[in-house]
Amino acid sequence: MKGSLHPKNDVTINPSNNESILDVIGRMGMNRRRFILTAAATSALTVIGEVSIGGFLRTVEAAPIPEGLGFGGIGFESIPPNLNNPSTGLLEKDLVSVPAGYKAEVLVAWGDPIAPGGPEWKSDVSQDAAAQDQQFGMHADGMHYFPFKKRGFFGRSQERGLLCVNHEYTHEEILHPDGLTFVPATGTAAQQGLPGSQVIIQKVRKSQAAHGVSIVEIVKSGSKWSVDRYSPYGRRITGNTEMYVSGPAAGDALLRSKKFNITPNGSIETGKVNNGYTAYGTLNNCAHGYTPWGTYLTCEENWNGYFANPTGDVESVSGVDKADILAGQNRYGISATGSNYRWHEVDPRFNASTNPLEPHLFGWVVEIDPYNPKNTPVKRTGLGRFKHESAQVVVDASDRVAFYMGDDERNEYIYKFVCARPLNKYDRNANRDMLDYGTLYVAKFKDNGTGEWIPLVYGQNGLTPENGFRSQAEVLIKTRQAADRVGATMMDRPEWTAVRPRIGGFEEIEVYCTLTNNNRRGTTPESSNKPDGSTGAGSARPPIDATNPRPDNRYGHIIRWREDRRTVTTTTFTWDLFVECGDRLDPDPNHVGNINGDDFGAPDGLWFDDFGRLWIQTDQEGNGLGDWKNIGSNVMMCADPNTKQIRRFLTSPTNCEVTGVITTPDGKAMFINIQHPGDDAVASNPTEFSNWPHSQGYGPSGRPRSSTVVITRDDGGIIGGL
Repeated sequence: MKGSLHPKNDVTINPSNNESILDVIGRMGMNRRRFILTAAATSALTVIGEVSIGGFLRTVEAAPIPEGLGFGGIGFESIPPNLNNPSTGLLEKDLVSVPAGYKAEVLVAWGDPIAPGGPEWKSDVSQDAAAQDQQFGMHADGMHYFPFKKRGFFGRSQERGLLCVNHEYTHEEILHPDGLTFVPATGTAAQQGLPGSQVIIQKVRKSQAAHGVSIVEIVKSGSKWSVDRYSPYGRRITGNTEMYVSGPAAGDALLRSKKFNITPNGSIETGKVNNGYTAYGTLNNCAHGYTPWGTYLTCEENWNGYFANPTGDVESVSGVDKADILAGQNRYGISATGSNYRWHEVDPRFNASTNPLEPHLFGWVVEIDPYNPKNTPVKRTGLGRFKHESAQVVVDASDRVAFYMGDDERNEYIYKFVCARPLNKYDRNANRDMLDYGTLYVAKFKDNGTGEWIPLVYGQNGLTPENGFRSQAEVLIKTRQAADRVGATMMDRPEWTAVRPRIGGFEEIEVYCTLTNNNRRGTTPESSNKPDGSTGAGSARPPIDATNPRPDNRYGHIIRWREDRRTVTTTTFTWDLFVECGDRLDPDPNHVGNINGDDFGAPDGLWFDDFGRLWIQTDQEGNGLGDWKNIGSNVMMCADPNTKQIRRFLTSPTNCEVTGVITTPDGKAMFINIQHPGDDAVASNPTEFSNWPHSQGYGPSGRPRSSTVVITRDDGGIIGGL
């Protein structure tokens, strides 16, 4: 996420001095950096170069990319970038654009009713929290399609299914008619809310209702997809939904926060504490995953921004070390003010000074059964607590199951969770507690192109009482500190993971991860390794040297690795860089990258379709200015994993992010999300930067609206295919 409420300057930074991934890359010889592919054939790349009047290179990849090992080919001609227009200061098009022969249509937008009784969206956004509880949430992100059968209940329908969609955060100046609160303009500062506006509990409740997950039934009739707003499966899971807590950390003293009665007009303290098995709400739901037994995984990312500790101290809690709580708040980035949501001012549940254990109930992977509307979501503590970005599954040939995850913060880590027992392919209910039993590992990348998975297990690798870990529960609640302690490799914002399908003769377990950027690299002084968090957030500054080609990694890269012995239970792997992103017209060689195709930067969303095509989505500044003047808007690219050829498939509206991607099982309908269009607008002029999706013919004007888009081919073919 690079919206207005994302921390811009690493408010939360790894304070250890563990080596970073670019330190490792810099010490490798070029021959060791190349990944050994499995008998992959390469194909010729045809590039038609076109230079615009402004001098910007507009490459167009024209010739089809043929099929290859485990790869179905790419059949579309890439589209030009959506560049900034100097005469307006905005992008040339406030539209979603796709190649010729494709069609992009808005399926559902923020505020649309998705459940029985849900009211219509009002363009003046006067609807309250109760209405928002039945409407599509704000700022859609990761998502997955769960098909129905044409007859019966569970199957792989191409025409009817449930779309589970994350809602990462809210833009308060767009969400409320008068914004959040009035800030007098001084100098270049903008007036955020209208005069007289202020933080009140009703606004906070509406914001909380716009977070979480939407479960939407979608149906295809003829060639048209639509939402069934009367479906019994349609529902919202929000920032106040009751949830179970399960796994090794459930019931621990660190999870026994104050208990509140959560009402529309306030959170009322009861004088009791939670039992450590119950939590309320899921927040900052970024990327996602799914399980082989048909459940949805939503990942809590920048949850720290909803909390604030205005005193810098915490109330004493019986049986819990105050210094340990403060160190954890520091390590996970809880600040005096939070990320300007200001919930803590009127909702004491989010005051991390007076309710210091509540933050421990966030930062987890949450499992949801979309097929059961009465299902209570479950926070699965076995997968660790951090800023979860993604949880992508692999089932190996022995039916062993693993999930691969990134912690989206500069200088954080890559993890995998291996379930303790094999998948039961014949009894769905037998897999219900699979995520409660297993081992969490963190990755260490080595100079020679190999790596190891280090288990985060109490009593091993320094995870002992003398180092601040008194149980496996504490290892999981303090996952970041545990990874610091065992010497994991710091990464440049590990975001989405993607698993290459084992098809067409390709048999490896190969996992990819986007590393979005890291502008901290190369500054001094280097931080010390203090995994208790006492060094202070914001102090980690990975070193650079002459062999490190990306000291200011503003454009990011994608890493991939193969598990040894083709099993998820291995603790060793080999790795290489798939691509270093950049701008080939940038005069700084450090920013050029090595892309074989169309330029892009800040890779974020990542997904393989069932035909072996890799889809890459970006999260840069969405206005096409500054570092992005030659690249333009955020985009979705399509890549050949064998030859590394990359093509631009989609460009986006102004000031937004492209995120979330999934298709129907036949690959003939693709769903993607446009998040925070018109970001940075103020309450007095909400359409200052964008009026999308109205600009694309959907819905009334008045507010830019995060939306899900469905993409189809005019000839009914497979998206991206030949």
